[in-house]
Amino acid sequence: MTPTWVPGADATLYTVANLPYGVFSRPGEPARAGVRIGDHVLDLAPVLHDEVFATGSLNGFLARGRTAWRDTRRLLQRLLAADAKEVSANRAALESHLIPLRQVRLHLPVEIGDYVDFYCSLEHAANVGRMFRPGDEPLKPNWRRLPVGYHGRSGTVVVSGTPITRPRGQRVAAPGDEPVLAPTAKLDIEAELGFIVGTPTRLGESAGDFADHVFGVTLVNDWSARDIQAWEYVPLGPFLGKSFATSISPWVTPLEALEDARVPGREQDPAPLDYLRRHEPWGLDVSMEIMLNGDQVSSPPYRDMYWTPDQMLAHMTVNGASLRTGDLYASGTVSGDEPSRRGSLIEITWNGAEPVKLSDGQSRAFLEDGDTVTITATAPGPGGTLIALGEVTGTVLPTPA
Repeated sequence: MTPTWVPGADATLYTVANLPYGVFSRPGEPARAGVRIGDHVLDLAPVLHDEVFATGSLNGFLARGRTAWRDTRRLLQRLLAADAKEVSANRAALESHLIPLRQVRLHLPVEIGDYVDFYCSLEHAANVGRMFRPGDEPLKPNWRRLPVGYHGRSGTVVVSGTPITRPRGQRVAAPGDEPVLAPTAKLDIEAELGFIVGTPTRLGESAGDFADHVFGVTLVNDWSARDIQAWEYVPLGPFLGKSFATSISPWVTPLEALEDARVPGREQDPAPLDYLRRHEPWGLDVSMEIMLNGDQVSSPPYRDMYWTPDQMLAHMTVNGASLRTGDLYASGTVSGDEPSRRGSLIEITWNGAEPVKLSDGQSRAFLEDGDTVTITATAPGPGGTLIALGEVTGTVLPTPA
């Protein structure tokens, strides 16, 4: 692994092999784009002499496309490397633009045009099917034929750290009861991996190569009100049970940083239609961790997902739906084959029947007001190292009176 001259960075999971992009501000100053190196953020506009990084959003940079993404990353790696020939000059030029993270506020990294959420974990889909449709086949006939998804609400995508207000909506206490309008009693989380679109497409054309369009990944918590969702989702799918908030990490990890994390993807049976056939190994060996009030409650494995992100992109655009720079699409809940590897409380507690016990003696079936959930993730880096994919966190606030 290439070392860096940035103090302490090589002892973290944010080395020059990582360099995720984000948007930050200091008190009294406008938001700007930077990359994270160790426990610092590098202010890119003055370093690269490019005002696209001073706009308070990554969208302008992402719209430049894959060649610009690659060239910028390689330049930054060279400027930050401890073994570069110009290391003394690089350090002198950049050091004043390195800002400790404790001094900045992190913002939503992109202006999100559209948000699509998929349903790509076989284990999660089967678990939820068994709970929501007892006695029926857990998977609908189309599930193994295409990556099922729904169009979400981009305006309620928020950056990590934003408090989450408990939503209200229609729900029923038991089958056959009359619905009531009330705060959700089954507030849940979903640990997901999100994908940020850089290069757009025109209306009427399908997307080409996955890596030509998708810039990078971000962690997602798709907050869910399970009782509202269960009442409303037939026949058209999630609505108010999902649209109140989706949290994402402030950091976007470039696809290039994930080269050592790529895996072939899970075997699919039956074989998908031609437009969904994989041409490259875009499964990703990403290990997640879910913390509830400081206690680890699960470690979902993204590498076990049935549908891979290249297939999601192909399906999302096969009908000619256009992509816009900054679009976000997410994997759906990441779940494994054991309770300790499930990515939502509805699965971990089996719809509340088996509450999870916390270290303070309390237990949780679903989230209570004041609870804090944090999702983190790591992936393999070069030479047996790990890189971090940031974190996404949120604290539940009570429903307003």
